[in-house]
Amino acid sequence: MGLASDIRKARGLLRKVLDNRSAVRQVRAMRTPLPVGRFRVGVYFADGAVNLYQMRQWYKPLQKLAETWPVLVLSRNATSAAAIMTESELPVAFVPTVRDLERVVAAQGLRVVLYVNQNTRNFQMFRYGHRWHVFINHGESDKMYMTTNQFKAYDYALIAGDAARERLGRVLWNYDLDARTIAIGRPQADHYSGALPYTPDDRTVVLYAPTWEGDRPSAFYGSIVSHGEALASAVLGSARHRLIYRPHPRSGVVDHEYLAAHRRIVAAIAAANAADPAAQHVYDDGPELGWQLATSDVAVVDISAMVYDRLAADKPLLITRPVDERAAVDTSGYLSACEWLDAADAPRILAEVDRLVGDPEAVARLAHWVDQYFGDTSPGAPTARFHAAIGRLMDEWDQWHARAGGDADDAAAQAELDSHAGREEAS
Repeated sequence: MGLASDIRKARGLLRKVLDNRSAVRQVRAMRTPLPVGRFRVGVYFADGAVNLYQMRQWYKPLQKLAETWPVLVLSRNATSAAAIMTESELPVAFVPTVRDLERVVAAQGLRVVLYVNQNTRNFQMFRYGHRWHVFINHGESDKMYMTTNQFKAYDYALIAGDAARERLGRVLWNYDLDARTIAIGRPQADHYSGALPYTPDDRTVVLYAPTWEGDRPSAFYGSIVSHGEALASAVLGSARHRLIYRPHPRSGVVDHEYLAAHRRIVAAIAAANAADPAAQHVYDDGPELGWQLATSDVAVVDISAMVYDRLAADKPLLITRPVDERAAVDTSGYLSACEWLDAADAPRILAEVDRLVGDPEAVARLAHWVDQYFGDTSPGAPTARFHAAIGRLMDEWDQWHARAGGDADDAAAQAELDSHAGREEAS
């Protein structure tokens, strides 16, 4: 057993090396010279392709922002850089080493650097002063990730709304929420994307979007094994319903049982469509997120950012209750009043869906929590708040730049960069 495991790991490592070399060649072939001094906003992303979902949801909001403030993605990983170049219209600087990163920082006038996650290599970018380092995250949720003390490492955090502010206030000590957080809602809600993969009809559409299995007990939120197969079986067996199955990209990376259950659901969808092509059930593993949230009548999601992506769409949802008692559940916010789906009730999902769609009290509760988490969700409002936040940071940059001495400050910054010009990446 041990030898077989070692062989699998060795093959996996070899595959990663070969994939990375291929991606490096692809990036070098695709990249074009970047105009010197053009970009004012940087988006730093140090992760590999497995976490690209964290960047993808920001493509459209950032492309819109770039119409006012030119945006440059700083990608430390070749596979990610290649994917972002292919999938988005955002310019990308491939900066695998600290030396590469320094060259780009020296050549561009970045005033604001945005971060979508807490990768430890973010600290390699933090060393550059004379610019704002801003955490924008990759979604809103009540997971413990949303109250990490790492928030303090950034100059500012762009948060969704009042619920996020209250959540941080309960956990972070000596953190000036008024000075260091800016509420922007959910800009992604203004940019729902993707072509509808089915022809709409009178079927009730159920979106099932589970998270991955987690890598520690406190994060055991995944429901594919506990709820998923029973839920999918019930929806696939109904002539009145359509299933959209959109699992987390990392589903099954830790737990083989979880991966096996996922594969059985995918196979069941294919079998149901073969038996009845008009059903048009969907297994969705595409990069675009939006059409699923906008078109489904009811969503069933795990405790994850998908709860709040759906909440921002202001449409009915059920949340799977974790079966592992060690999973950390913050019931001080929306989860204190949400519509739970227990594992024992998963086979009866159709009745739960019908109940939720026809319950006016559930609709009223939902409206209250939408406002609490995201504020004004009318079309265009979140985008306007996002742009206003960046505009405010640009104004503050001007004020600090003038206070620090303008050109003299620039010269000092350049001297600091030059002093590190020969240093290779430390990690």
